[in-house]
Amino acid sequence: MKMSKFTINNPTFKIALCSILALTIFMAGFRIISFDAPNISLENYTIEDGFELKVIASEALLKAPVSMDFDNKGRMWVVEMIGYMPNLEGIGEEEPNGRITILEDVDKDGVADHSKVFLNKLVLPRGLAHVYGGLLYVDGPKLWFVEIKNDKPGKKTLVDPVYAEGGNVEHSSNGLMMHIDNWIYNSNYNFRYQLKNGKWVKEPTSYRGQWGITKDNFGRLYYNNNSTQLQGDFVLPNKTIRNRYFKPTATENIRLTGNRVFPIHQTSVNRGYQKGVLDEKGFLRDVTAACGPLVYRGGAFPEAYDQNAFVCVPEANLIKRNILNFKNTQTTATQAIEGKEFIASTDEGFRPVNLFNGPDGAMYIVDMHRGIIQHKAYISQYLAEQLAGKKLDTLQNAGRILKVTSKAKKTNTVPDLSKATAKELVALLSHPNGWLRDRAQQILIQKKDLTVIKELTSLTKTGNEFSTAIHALYVLDGLNALSFAVLSDVVKQSKQPETIAHALGLLEHFATAPQITKMKEISTQLLAQNNETIDLYLSVSLNAWLKLSEEAFLPVLSEIEKKYAAQKIFQEAIVSSLEGKEENYLNTLNPNAQLKSNLTLAVNNRQKKEMNPIFVKEKNVLDSRTRGLQLFRTICATCHGADGKGIQDLAPPLKGSEYIDGSMRRLAAIILHGVSGPIHVNGKLYQLNNEMPALINNKDITDQDIAEIIRFTQNAFAKSGKPVSNDDVKKMRERKPEGSAIFTEKQLLETDFEK
Repeated sequence: MKMSKFTINNPTFKIALCSILALTIFMAGFRIISFDAPNISLENYTIEDGFELKVIASEALLKAPVSMDFDNKGRMWVVEMIGYMPNLEGIGEEEPNGRITILEDVDKDGVADHSKVFLNKLVLPRGLAHVYGGLLYVDGPKLWFVEIKNDKPGKKTLVDPVYAEGGNVEHSSNGLMMHIDNWIYNSNYNFRYQLKNGKWVKEPTSYRGQWGITKDNFGRLYYNNNSTQLQGDFVLPNKTIRNRYFKPTATENIRLTGNRVFPIHQTSVNRGYQKGVLDEKGFLRDVTAACGPLVYRGGAFPEAYDQNAFVCVPEANLIKRNILNFKNTQTTATQAIEGKEFIASTDEGFRPVNLFNGPDGAMYIVDMHRGIIQHKAYISQYLAEQLAGKKLDTLQNAGRILKVTSKAKKTNTVPDLSKATAKELVALLSHPNGWLRDRAQQILIQKKDLTVIKELTSLTKTGNEFSTAIHALYVLDGLNALSFAVLSDVVKQSKQPETIAHALGLLEHFATAPQITKMKEISTQLLAQNNETIDLYLSVSLNAWLKLSEEAFLPVLSEIEKKYAAQKIFQEAIVSSLEGKEENYLNTLNPNAQLKSNLTLAVNNRQKKEMNPIFVKEKNVLDSRTRGLQLFRTICATCHGADGKGIQDLAPPLKGSEYIDGSMRRLAAIILHGVSGPIHVNGKLYQLNNEMPALINNKDITDQDIAEIIRFTQNAFAKSGKPVSNDDVKKMRERKPEGSAIFTEKQLLETDFEK
């Protein structure tokens, strides 16, 4: 029996109804037989002229979605991080209640009407990717790969046991984006992955961003962090990090544009009390929680929107649009329409956290749709009070997927790639929709159908409007069907600098002594073209060749160095290729001042054994604020309460306490040496019979630990946070109370701790 469609305007009733329906789904074996979702009004949403916004999945089918991917049939698979900040104290976050859900549109009306749980009992899942015919996903700190058998999980393989180590979900790894080079890249992590010959390979890459990662057609990566809405690399990944003793700064992690934001209403944001956070109208000025960037590659928007960079700004309930500008080897971005955002809403529940290109060419928005999006370790007392006052802390069990389409162009039909032939997949490498090209590339590699090698080789020499030649190159690479001869033909015959750039990188795999003369000839021919892009990728692709012959290839780098002496990008690229050859270059080729400085730094770093941190760091470490939260909960919350409101007859509150708002050194002294009652807090006398225990004799608690506890309390409970250093804590170890070993209230008030 099919329910009729209806409209619900009361949000509380709507969410309650959806919760009941969700329970019904669970009781019915994780599947709704037939259901039409409530018609959710988008009247308080604005979208740029020429576009339409539609809810295609909502609360009855999912909760707290944070990421998604499409399978080869075009179905949505959604990550639901249900456990994130279940209350303002963040208590219960480690409960295994997350899941990965398959959403289907069985009646083909454009709205999901069926839901199926693929995996449940996950701890804070934050990413997934359909790769290698299975699913890569995150459960707690671990990265897993699971085979898919009739929409059910099959054999599981542990890919990385420390993938998301580091505690706070806001500062742990995510992304899992399969790239055009057949590697899987991440945000907030310095490793990339690849399944090769049945084994998972994990190798260092540059550390990028905080939440979300995306790419352009050429293969450059883009990302962001809370306060920087868009960052990117000027070069293809791993090209300028070949020299382990030199960390590039001019080619990667570049801020591409400003951070100004234009909300359409006053929003509740962390530290809104600080000068400059809000404008004179009380509107947010700059991003504070930017995330989930997307370079649109769907081919179903007007041409002016192709490869625009969209950015989620959940704290302001909006999505930005930036126009990417490509000039030779550099990229910049500009606000698309000054003073106006692509999507903006007055609905404070609208929390876009990720964006994706879809198999139909539309743009998909993952809307977590909840009140709290700030982790406990970072949420200020100011924001907590605002959220509670608006009852936004009760908006917990919602979640939506929205779809953006153009009124001027139709979306493409979604093909069932699980049934596509190899020839059909080869044809899709030329499709305007980047999602289809990406997935066709990967399925071709999985199929291992060598009958299409001739067609693929022909494509490598074609035009590059949709990076077709590049896709073809990496299919051949995945099939182990490349050779020096094939690649040298591409380099010589292609008219596309971008294709040549990728081919040069792949040529390094075939660097052998018999090919030195041919590669030197290729280098000479390429230099004669006087093309900036080609010269840059030639300079980063000689590392393997230099190990075979410095005599042949050092002069090539020297010529590039002199041609681009004023460009830092080239000087870093050259250092990357010169790993282990720096001193020879310095002594024989008289480099310019910039390159000389870079090479000298690399030499000194090698002598001191100081490598680029990405080659040393094995996993993310716990950030200091989250460490402070954990220490507070372990040491302090038992008496003062997780919410800092105190516990009757045990300990006074921290919120509103003059000891939290006062001297940081005095607070450090209290934690170190303890305090005995009675004591006044915020004008109220607390007659306590017990003492606050001292930590000074606990050898496991360091000065840094205490400083981190204080920093957390300043953020969570103070009216206005104050800084504290490890040295402040160290000095307070010697400020012992007179008489007994523990402070009294009188001593705390009469002692000048700042001396």
